[in-house]
Amino acid sequence: QVQLVESGGGSVQSGGSLRLSCAASGYTNCMGWFRQAPGKEREGIATIDRLSSTRHADSVKGRFTVSRDNAMNTLYLQMNSLKPDDTAMYYCAARIWSGCSGSWWADRSYQYWGQGTQVTVSV
Repeated sequence: QVQLVESGGGSVQSGGSLRLSCAASGYTNCMGWFRQAPGKEREGIATIDRLSSTRHADSVKGRFTVSRDNAMNTLYLQMNSLKPDDTAMYYCAARIWSGCSGSWWADRSYQYWGQGTQVTVSV
């Protein structure tokens, strides 16, 4: 069992930046960031494998960057040029059985989830 704990959320004005962290209690292979806004489905926004190969959703490409520190078992999400539409609960997710091939954006692709951290972007 791997536990994931997110941190770094908060309130920021439009155009601002935040850096989210996700600390894992043990080994993980593929890790990802998801977000869910009120009344919307959870959206996969970025993923990274142990070799730091990354993918980002079109909605955040060029603004958000996923990274990880394998030695520290920590996942990061650098968010720049934030917009009010980025307001959501942000979750990290992980799996241990393989890298990030396949449907990396889908909930079913991950076996462990954090509790989430809230990001609010005001105009």
